[in-house]
Amino acid sequence: MTHFISGNQIKLLRNGAEYFPALEAAIENAEHEVYLQTYIYEADETGQRIGHALKLAAQRGVNVNVLLDGFGCKDLSKDYVHELETAGVHVIFYRPKISPWTLKKSRLRRLHRKVAVIDNTIGFVGGINIIDDYHVPHNAPPRIDYAVRVEGALLPIIAASVHNLWRRIAWAHLQHAMTTIRKPAPHFPLHHISQASAYNIKAAFVVRDNLLHRRDIEQAYLSAIQHAKSEIILANAYFVPGRKFRKALIDAAQRGVSVKLLLQGRREYFLMFATHAFYSVFLKNGIEIYEYRKSFMHSKVAVIDRHWATVGSSNIDPFSLLLGHEANILVQNAHFADELRASIISSMNEGAYFISHQEWARGNIAKRFISWIAYGLVRALLGLIGYSSEK
Repeated sequence: MTHFISGNQIKLLRNGAEYFPALEAAIENAEHEVYLQTYIYEADETGQRIGHALKLAAQRGVNVNVLLDGFGCKDLSKDYVHELETAGVHVIFYRPKISPWTLKKSRLRRLHRKVAVIDNTIGFVGGINIIDDYHVPHNAPPRIDYAVRVEGALLPIIAASVHNLWRRIAWAHLQHAMTTIRKPAPHFPLHHISQASAYNIKAAFVVRDNLLHRRDIEQAYLSAIQHAKSEIILANAYFVPGRKFRKALIDAAQRGVSVKLLLQGRREYFLMFATHAFYSVFLKNGIEIYEYRKSFMHSKVAVIDRHWATVGSSNIDPFSLLLGHEANILVQNAHFADELRASIISSMNEGAYFISHQEWARGNIAKRFISWIAYGLVRALLGLIGYSSEK
């Protein structure tokens, strides 16, 4: 069961335009330590900007630790990594072996979370990688994505998770043995939490890993959906839900809950066509589907009953829900939920295409055929490595 903690200040950050300046400012003001964990780190203008802040922090004596995914950062140049390390930044790659000739589970287990903790007083959690918003195919408009800035009572939990993951991976790499493994993670006192309304938000930090938290994020979603009374709005870039998740959404729609899905309309990978496999059954049961086509949508957010909300890194697909290291913030707060809801609705109105049941039933024969091929490939791939997506 998800444990919500009161006494938090949580600020919604829309896209890199709001996220990167906030992250950069926090790193620039760091006094003791910086932990940054991300799936993709691109040495573009944005990456250089964040990297510059990391290097300056390390040079003034801050303990700076950067954990990158081996697959997501496979194109990050060794020269750039060496530049960070020369400045004193500790860099570790999670599962750097990415041979395409193996179907072992370990190859598909990726560090997909995007979390930063500065001095144990400021945290960032979301879906935004270290990559420029305009770094998208075909010169499209900037991608849509979200993160949150967190202060308050939840910070010790976020910091402990970040420290523990860093130490585990550091042990596996046998790196920084004396400075970052054997030495306990320092704990700095949190800023005094006032009783002002800014710190009245109830929130939870939920992770998915391959040890003790295999289904925590999925269960949090399912619980919120099953208790929904009026509205579910879900925006997710890679949406291939398992049977339980599909049933929960359909059951909600059948009991009169308004269910709206904002999904990616531009396909980056063939397997993304698997999302279409469920359009017919969703539309038949009254679930509204919108495809965001203005640009690329990378969102992994939801708002339920205008009170419960989540922002994080986890897609609703088997790769996130069964394989990846993920992290989401859950929020119980009407003001925050309404702010996120308004942003999602704005994306629907300004850049999404509504898929009607009649239109989908009449046409899209080729899409439906391709979608079942893609979905079959997803299930076959998971079956080969010993997982099933039908849970």
